[in-house]
Amino acid sequence: MTTPHADGPESDKAAWAGGDAADVAAAEAMDARSATADAVEGEVVNDGTAADDGVEQPPGEETTDPAATDATAELQKQLDERTADLQRVSAEFANYRRRVERDRQVIIDTAKGSVLTELLSIVDDLDRARAHGDLEEGPLKVFADKVHALLTSQGVEAFGEEGDAFDPTVHEAVQDESDGSEPVLGAILRKGYRHGERTLRTAMVSVR
Repeated sequence: MTTPHADGPESDKAAWAGGDAADVAAAEAMDARSATADAVEGEVVNDGTAADDGVEQPPGEETTDPAATDATAELQKQLDERTADLQRVSAEFANYRRRVERDRQVIIDTAKGSVLTELLSIVDDLDRARAHGDLEEGPLKVFADKVHALLTSQGVEAFGEEGDAFDPTVHEAVQDESDGSEPVLGAILRKGYRHGERTLRTAMVSVR
């Protein structure tokens, strides 16, 4: 058995130089196998170290970023505020639209009522002509029929018939012959007219 030289591989080779060729070849083969084993061991160590450097995250667990959570909460708060503002503005606009429509309808009804009230004097003349028999036939009858048809189409209704209960809010009494218990209408001196819920003119009556 041959003992390696204490001074290292180079000294070993020098020591073997004095030996035969077979011994020198065996020594060189041993050195080559030793170098190959050292290289393989180094690669294994390096691979293990590289694998240990990465920290694996357990399955199902995620890291929560506090900054991202705060940003999401702030955005949600702003969204809720904008939604509330939009709902409030929508409600205010709906109320405004209803109010404008109501005011517009009141203006239309008032204007229409004023025109219809002016026509009532013509209707009174036609009623007197009818009472005298002047509307039995002829052009005046056609005109009277058209005027009454116009008032009906606009929703104008006449009220105040003999025997109706007396109502001081819509009846104007010019003569009172009642005993005060349950007064009713007597003679109708002038008919009253209403347009929808609005009274265009009160009826002029006598009470009995």
